[in-house]
Amino acid sequence: MFAKIAAVLFLIALLIELLPVDSNKYINATTMTTAGLLFVALQLSGWGVGGNWRGRRR
Repeated sequence: MFAKIAAVLFLIALLIELLPVDSNKYINATTMTTAGLLFVALQLSGWGVGGNWRGRRR
């Protein structure tokens, strides 16, 4: 889940960089990239996995 959010944030950051968008001083490509990296880190640490917590029977 967090990986999908990160992908969307990276896409927004890319569009801000490529298109002539007048954004305010708080939301810019660097902010979006940093937020995307945060969500990638959360995904890699296991927060967005959403697995089965009861375990599997064999």
